[in-house]
Amino acid sequence: MKNKKDIRLAVLIDADNIPYSNIKGMLEEIAKYGTPTFKRIYGDWTKPTLTGWKGVLLESAITPIQQYSYTTGKNATDSAMIIDAMDILYSEKVDGFCIVSSDSDFTRLAMRLREASMMVIGLGERKTPNPFIVACDKFIYLEILKQPAVITAVTESKPGKKKEVKIAAPEPEVLKKVDAKTITLIASSITDLADDSGWAFLGEVGNLILKKKPDFDARNYGFERLVPLIKSIDQFEIDKRETEKKNGKLIFVRVKTTS
Repeated sequence: MKNKKDIRLAVLIDADNIPYSNIKGMLEEIAKYGTPTFKRIYGDWTKPTLTGWKGVLLESAITPIQQYSYTTGKNATDSAMIIDAMDILYSEKVDGFCIVSSDSDFTRLAMRLREASMMVIGLGERKTPNPFIVACDKFIYLEILKQPAVITAVTESKPGKKKEVKIAAPEPEVLKKVDAKTITLIASSITDLADDSGWAFLGEVGNLILKKKPDFDARNYGFERLVPLIKSIDQFEIDKRETEKKNGKLIFVRVKTTS
């Protein structure tokens, strides 16, 4: 099995459906899962609505792909991304794809890539339709990503004159509450993996939860990691066990038994 640093990723960004303000947060998040080999962003760069992207592309070494909107109401960007994705797939130069969009039109693409044994990570806003979310191995909401304290954007105030505008970045949002459905999801996953004494290895529990619900992320609930999320729920208990490695510990979790 490859280490994360050896996993090669193709990052394809739909500029029409993603804000440019958190490109740094996006790329830092993607780096957790592998090394971006391809970084491409698609849009009609003649549109004034995409002006904000131009100032951040060089900083992030992302290749802009021009796609003219030939017909009103049709999204030519989607077709260009899909064609490129299939070309990259058949080149056999990557191990996975990051599709950055809030558009459900990429649902079938995500499914096709997974059929080809590709890892597929989706990133998009909270408004992303559920079919695209569940078509990915993992889906990350942009609203929970950490952002720099100040965002620098380049705007064109007058024709031919550009100036930098500094915008205060918003804090990551808490998107969901820990409700009964979330607790049931965690409890059922623990039960599925538990040994005879009811304990399950937390790493395996997290992986199983993600398979059941690709957009599950502790950060959606305001927690940095799964451990503090589970600790906040009274129905579960955690056990940290020493390992042979120096300062190494394995974390196990189980559903509390009622006496």
